[in-house]
Amino acid sequence: MTISRFCYGFGVFGFNGARNDRRCRWDNGLPAHVVSDSQNDVSAEIRQKSDMNSFGSHKRVLIFVVAYNAEKTIHEVITRIPRTLMAFETEILVIDDSSRDTTFERAREYAEEGQAPFPLTVLYNPVNQGYGGNQKIGFQYAIRSNFDIVALVHGDGQYAPECLPALLQPLVEGEADAVFGSRMISRSGALKGGMPVYKYVGNRILTAVQNSVLRTSLSEFHSGYRLYSVNGLRRIPFDLNTNDFHFDTEIIIQWIRAGLRIKELPIPTYYGDEICHVNGIQYAFQVLKASFLSRAQDLGIFYDRKFDIAARCQKNQVYQPKLGFESPHTLALSRVPAGVKVADIGCAAGYISAALRQKGCRVTGVDQFPVKDPSSVDDFLQADLDTAEFPLDIGTFDYVLLLDVIEHLRSPELFVEMLRASWRTETEVKIIVSTANVGFVVTRIALLLGWFNYGIRGILDLTHRRLFTFGSLTRLFEQAGYRIEEVRGVPAPFPLAFGDGMLSRMALALNKMLIRISKSLFSYQVFLVCSPTPSLEWLLARAEKACEEKIQSALR
Repeated sequence: MTISRFCYGFGVFGFNGARNDRRCRWDNGLPAHVVSDSQNDVSAEIRQKSDMNSFGSHKRVLIFVVAYNAEKTIHEVITRIPRTLMAFETEILVIDDSSRDTTFERAREYAEEGQAPFPLTVLYNPVNQGYGGNQKIGFQYAIRSNFDIVALVHGDGQYAPECLPALLQPLVEGEADAVFGSRMISRSGALKGGMPVYKYVGNRILTAVQNSVLRTSLSEFHSGYRLYSVNGLRRIPFDLNTNDFHFDTEIIIQWIRAGLRIKELPIPTYYGDEICHVNGIQYAFQVLKASFLSRAQDLGIFYDRKFDIAARCQKNQVYQPKLGFESPHTLALSRVPAGVKVADIGCAAGYISAALRQKGCRVTGVDQFPVKDPSSVDDFLQADLDTAEFPLDIGTFDYVLLLDVIEHLRSPELFVEMLRASWRTETEVKIIVSTANVGFVVTRIALLLGWFNYGIRGILDLTHRRLFTFGSLTRLFEQAGYRIEEVRGVPAPFPLAFGDGMLSRMALALNKMLIRISKSLFSYQVFLVCSPTPSLEWLLARAEKACEEKIQSALR
């Protein structure tokens, strides 16, 4: 996801760092037009910035006006939509969210009189859907009608429709997947536009916290002036979002998680006599909650389907290498000597295979999906370990890696038996296994609180079919005829969660210290090394062969 602040040399807003007396003027309580010291100069400037012919007239644009109790303003908001948008195939959609006044009737009259600058559709929700719910219906209309861009405008006139041409430009030119009008790019612009100080401070604080949590750099999370690519909307499950006001935050999070591009443009601030329907305290709580839960999902300790965007876009690429700190990957690499033959079962993207090849090992990869980088392995076999016989003789290898694989199998018991049965030579082979420890302290506390949240990765990964503790994993291999040689606990992958900094290193050191106290409680993963013991059939064959050798020796 790319976020950029895209500030035109737009004198009407007084940006570019220079002192400027140009301002937005409002008549009759509404921002009728943008003016400067010379009305003609600014009109010319707007026309220059709004030259739609350079944007590409083939785009279908929907101006979506959300309306609730807006009978006094809806007519003027529609009228002020710039005629320069005629260069596009532009339509207007007004959805009245079960207003208690005559908003619907006023909008319908305007449509029937043919005064609207563009084709106008007016819909009515018989049951109030809420701010977010109303947006969902409008976005669905845009998708169903195959529009290219949908621009969200508020029926109370809080956001100036005159800005639409400039806001459209990055979308039309393919520079962004969403464009947000920001009142906060200019430090003083919002206050000069009448934003109450408490709202200004709250906006700044919430945006700063959300940027920190979500690792973004938006100037404002809480503007309702937004334009979206309809293709982008198709990629996210916005229908699962709240119907309340923090819908705007949830759709930003989805946009970020889908890797879609956001640009911000400056817009004027206007606060008139419109009625605010937002409970500020509840709204702040909900937007922070959504932001923190999204981050928690990245850490594998929470799961919400509406934030599961990356998994929809990627296949077998969710898992990341755990190198540079103590992990099953680094432990396995330290135990496999240079120059040996290795079978990397469940090699995924090939991170470990590539590291082993750098040590001079010959690596055969096995996975259900094609390896991302074919050069990371010497040989590759595509196989579903749940539905086929094990495709290799493990006796032809020195080491077999089962790193974070066993928990994905339908029947781990059957698999480890097949693995041992495939050992058809007398050479020694070591099996290196890792899996999540479901007895980890965080999972225990969550369960105590009644939480059992699956996620896209972590201990409760959605693809995990079986969960193990130290005892159950050890018994799995012992009862299948393996000799256990090493069992140890592995700390949580803090560098993946928080970055490879001092905080992560301190957390790792503390976790390792706690593992010494109780590995079953404080280990995030289980690391196990074992070897298959000979089968009875192999022992019987060896006894028969030894008997013949003795007899032949005696006859000599």
